[in-house]
Amino acid sequence: MISEYIPVLFVFILAAGMALAFLGLTHIVGPRVRDKVKLAPYESGVDPLAPSHPRLSVRYFIVGLIFVIFDIEIVFLYPWAVVFKDFIAQSAFILFEMLFFLAVLVFGFVYVWRKGVFEWE
Repeated sequence: MISEYIPVLFVFILAAGMALAFLGLTHIVGPRVRDKVKLAPYESGVDPLAPSHPRLSVRYFIVGLIFVIFDIEIVFLYPWAVVFKDFIAQSAFILFEMLFFLAVLVFGFVYVWRKGVFEWE
């Protein structure tokens, strides 16, 4: 059974080897010009006016965290949908179990919304 994965391993080793070879080749062959203009910060043809690391609001991270939490919870719907057809004939418990899960999810979303997490100032 493991012999079926040998071609995948070979392609992985080949891709990693080529990537390392190209990276090494650029350091060996590429020119090294270090002057004031080359080392200056530059973005899209505009000289930077603000600090390079602007401070982000904590709300940005909270919204990101909430997105990840709800995204992971939604991922639980896929396995349930796959086995739903097989188990619904035996018992309706699987349906009520998912409805309870979705109710908790909606309750959490409404709670976060009412707390004002999604409002930007």
